[in-house]
Amino acid sequence: MYKAIIKPILFKRSPESAHYFTFAWIKRLFNLPIIKPIVKSQFELEDPTLEREVFGLKFKNPIGLAAGFDKDAKVIDEMSLLGFGFIEIGTLTPKPQEGNPKPRMFRLPKDQAIINRMGFNNGGVEEAVQRLRNRISDVIIGGNIGKNKVTPNELAEDDYLICLEALHPYVDYFVVNVSSPNTPNLRDLQEKEPLKKLLSAVKIANDKKDKPKPILLKIAPDLTEGQLDDIIEIVKETGIDGVIATNTTIDRSQLSTGADQVAAMGAGGLSGKVLAKRSTEVIRYLSERSGAAFPIIGVGGVFTAQDAIDKLEAGASLVQVYTGMIYEGPGIVKTIKKGLLSHFQNP
Repeated sequence: MYKAIIKPILFKRSPESAHYFTFAWIKRLFNLPIIKPIVKSQFELEDPTLEREVFGLKFKNPIGLAAGFDKDAKVIDEMSLLGFGFIEIGTLTPKPQEGNPKPRMFRLPKDQAIINRMGFNNGGVEEAVQRLRNRISDVIIGGNIGKNKVTPNELAEDDYLICLEALHPYVDYFVVNVSSPNTPNLRDLQEKEPLKKLLSAVKIANDKKDKPKPILLKIAPDLTEGQLDDIIEIVKETGIDGVIATNTTIDRSQLSTGADQVAAMGAGGLSGKVLAKRSTEVIRYLSERSGAAFPIIGVGGVFTAQDAIDKLEAGASLVQVYTGMIYEGPGIVKTIKKGLLSHFQNP
């Protein structure tokens, strides 16, 4: 139904317009007393074989919704009905910001990919907190945090700590995002010394809490092996709990969409099928070089159960989807879980 009817309707709209149109209908339909149990029964599939315990948290299954879809925690309860094992909100910043000028999201159907340069558009961390206070579902929630565009890198630490403080009672784990290509100079924070300083500050603030939450680092797929070696060292030195690999890429070399068409779309992070191989390579490198010293959440190009299996076998403990759901539809979660069950039960 999704590919035959809903997807063609959505793809007639601009990507960002389709996103908010989808949000509106999810809020409206999924909360109808008659529809809600139907949605849940249609998409639910749980089995003890799918359960995972990672960085001290118990996940009912290893498939999560990546950050970026529900930045402001508007549809957590509704998206939980689709069978996700966890949902990551954000990226959130201390102050609200509009993000980059529109248009800022583009589809590449030939590559089953998306280019976005959203720029951390969100309503600010306090607005998200108000929604989190009222959520109903018990799905595991990750809080992806960043800095405001106007905050210089030398003061970035303050922004991350503000978000940590505000979200701490309401999320189950944190993600320090320094890898988006859409905030000027943000990726400079991935350099060894600035990153070590930032993560140490976040870790210290977190450890002072009565119940510290797992702290993860989200990295770009465009890092060199030397930079990945630095990431391994930094994770060990700071004592954070894991890594999310990977964010979107600035590399366009694997696209089959025409170069002129891609150039017309402009700058931004690329996600989708073309990212699958590289993100899995990064996962494997981190896992093997570190001796599986820390958990990894794999994200990038997950469209099928085999994509998820590839990342899990490369060393990921959990995986996330986003662009795959846009192209494949909400049934992607159940489809992947079916494939994982078959794989685990018949290796």
